[in-house]
Amino acid sequence: MKEKLIDLFEYTYHFNREMIKVISENKEALDEKTISLINHTINAQQIWNARILGEITFEVWQINLFESLDEINHGNFLKSIDIINNLDLEKRIEYQNSRGAKFDNSIFEMLFHAVNHSTYHRGQINTLLKQNGITPLLTDYIFYKR
Repeated sequence: MKEKLIDLFEYTYHFNREMIKVISENKEALDEKTISLINHTINAQQIWNARILGEITFEVWQINLFESLDEINHGNFLKSIDIINNLDLEKRIEYQNSRGAKFDNSIFEMLFHAVNHSTYHRGQINTLLKQNGITPLLTDYIFYKR
């Protein structure tokens, strides 16, 4: 199970990185929504990692220096892998969402959500890229595995 989850985070890291690169190369042609979504995508993984570890979280929609996104993405990846390797994935964690509502989920559920959430928002970003005349990335998992 851990190996498969690590593989999903490697996939997530890879395509977040590729998306940051494409956005960087085409920043002048893109709107604020694209910049907001890539930040949100990167922030969300930091938030889920921090909730698991009891650390301070980013704001959900905070805008980071664009030049720092690749470094934040890499840090998120390393922290997610560390969590997978060193914590019990079935352990339940209590946390508050951004609106202050309290929940508890297993570490596995939280991590799987982070992967799924990133995939969802990369799809939205691809739509915005296409609307702005930029070739979208093929980010499907199966293309990553080929």
